[in-house]
Amino acid sequence: MLPRGRPRALGAAALLLLLFLIGFFLFGGDLDYGRPQPRGAAALDGDLPAGYGGHNSSDCDPPRPRPRPPKCELLQVAIVCAGHNSSRDIITLVKSMLFYRKNPLHLHLVTDAVARNILETLFHTWMVPAVWVSFYNADEPQPQVSWIPNKHYSGLYGLMKLVLPGVLPPDLVRVIVLDTDVTFASNIAELWALFAYFSDKQVIGLVENQSDWYFGNLWRNHRPWPALGRGFNTGVILLRLDRLRQAGWEQMWKMTATRELLTLPATSLADQDIFNAVIKEHPWLVQPLPCVWNVQLSDHTLAERCYSEASDLKVIHWNSPKKLRVKNKHVESFRNLYLTFLEYDGNLLRRELFGCPCPLPPGAEQLQRALAQLDEEDACFEFRQQQLTVHRVHITFLPHKPPPSQPHDVTLVAQLSMDRLQMLEALCRHWPGPMSLALYLTDAEAQQFLRFVETSAVLSARQDVAYHVVYREGPFYPINQLRNVALAQALTPYVFLSDIDFLPAYSLYNYLRASIEQLELDGGRKAALVVPAFETLHYRFSFPTSKAELLALLDAGSLHTFRYHEWPRGHAPTDYARWREAQEPYRVQWAADYEPYVVVPRDCPRYDSRFVGFGWNKVAHIMELDAQEYELLVLPEAFIIHLPHAPSLDISRFRSSPTYRDCLQALKDEFHQDLSRSYGAAALKYLTALQQPRGPI
Repeated sequence: MLPRGRPRALGAAALLLLLFLIGFFLFGGDLDYGRPQPRGAAALDGDLPAGYGGHNSSDCDPPRPRPRPPKCELLQVAIVCAGHNSSRDIITLVKSMLFYRKNPLHLHLVTDAVARNILETLFHTWMVPAVWVSFYNADEPQPQVSWIPNKHYSGLYGLMKLVLPGVLPPDLVRVIVLDTDVTFASNIAELWALFAYFSDKQVIGLVENQSDWYFGNLWRNHRPWPALGRGFNTGVILLRLDRLRQAGWEQMWKMTATRELLTLPATSLADQDIFNAVIKEHPWLVQPLPCVWNVQLSDHTLAERCYSEASDLKVIHWNSPKKLRVKNKHVESFRNLYLTFLEYDGNLLRRELFGCPCPLPPGAEQLQRALAQLDEEDACFEFRQQQLTVHRVHITFLPHKPPPSQPHDVTLVAQLSMDRLQMLEALCRHWPGPMSLALYLTDAEAQQFLRFVETSAVLSARQDVAYHVVYREGPFYPINQLRNVALAQALTPYVFLSDIDFLPAYSLYNYLRASIEQLELDGGRKAALVVPAFETLHYRFSFPTSKAELLALLDAGSLHTFRYHEWPRGHAPTDYARWREAQEPYRVQWAADYEPYVVVPRDCPRYDSRFVGFGWNKVAHIMELDAQEYELLVLPEAFIIHLPHAPSLDISRFRSSPTYRDCLQALKDEFHQDLSRSYGAAALKYLTALQQPRGPI
């Protein structure tokens, strides 16, 4: 949902204050501002001095005014991005750009299939005004660079910037090219303005490399590629694409790379080595940029020579394999700047560029009209507003390797928030198959979750668990939206629709696959396999390894049928008495308020997202399955057990607020009306669900 209201404004103000303090401590500490400023120091501050780049001038010439792009000029930015981790990195980069920008942006993303799937969903749901995103398949130009041996950790994708003039649209004239590991500390329009300093022959703008790498004396037998002086770093590039194409760039770099590879075994710094070898041979191609536009925090960095003379920095570049763990005496201040954007609420960046009329993102105009029609005096206003909220969604937040496709395979689908993270390790021990989990988190909590997984031996070992982050916004827990996100990302033919606070029987995964095959569900039979649910009130208990052990615990009072004391209607149709003796699956009939946990085909109906918080979220889904004539088949050897935990905020609201319960009833009425419109007379039997006495759900 597009942001509104004072809390977001206060959040933005707090961030501005934090950034000011970071800058103050970074540049106001032990740096000597009293020393005389050296010749050319203007270049350190972001202005190219008169005569910079080879133009004739004298020291008495007044400095040229800093150019500014037109207020609403569209700035073009290209980024190569591949894989899950790089897809996370690019979001931090984009946040830093959006925070300072005052111009519309067009992002040109050259991606593999994994990154495109992630980023298309994220930008579509982010709905940032005046930002356009185009995708280009990184696999297509791979043959142009795959012949080049590359020792750099970026692999094949680290060479992709060489082919950008051929990949990007032929009518694109200028573009800023960025690595995913840079962070902006200023308005990107100032960088774009440096194109104005290019001479007629210059085609590439680069910052000098801030290390002695290309001098070749870092260790014994160190043989770098040829470079002009200290060389240039390619983490931030200004490209005149039109001139590169006219100059025959593709032939130029390929000839240079072929020649150098006759005596050098491979590139060490990927595309940067080849760019520098070309510039060594054709030095007039390059326009040196002020060092503040690429402050490089590599292992052997000399960046302090830049930022000790500068009044402010523009772009921080984490160009060491160690990234934030690189050693530098000022690294803590740089790290704080990065972490500010890493954990910054991306919802606050959904702000319009006032004075720059731009088309709204797809769906935003309809969303604004729907929001405008809401009555803020309506007691159920927050429920209505939550239904219209478009949450940012970052699918496959962590690296994910789906298992090979199998005809009867099942993915466990569930959702959770930060207070249920402790359930994940136990769930992974109980369910050895694939899982698709949606997590409702803030940007800061997403980073805590990342560290939690990385430090867990159990979770970090599982590559078949797909985690999808849905970013928090609004007063209610969007439980059915979360379920739909997780369900949509399941890759197996069948899904087990569970909740995070249930542990499945150790044998359930294999048993479900065998049952699907035995019941011949892949032959077109529409069935929902019911997994009976139980609960324990004990935080510690011995989990049963079989149905016989479970029945013994049930008879001993250590286990109970799920919610038997609060809401028996929810699971009574499962017929637990029959289940005790059953040897074969048996069919049960739908009844009012029935909400079992089921295994269904992946293309089953989605959950109704109007139901948020607590109440009727599963009931409505089971009603729709029944309306579509799914058989309800109870499995005789299957079971899950609910573990105790503190009540959620939403269930507390339900129990304490008559208004909450009244609004839920209104949503039920609307759902039944929609069901009747969809299924006609067949939906009449569900009217009884609305005629039951109100009570706990």
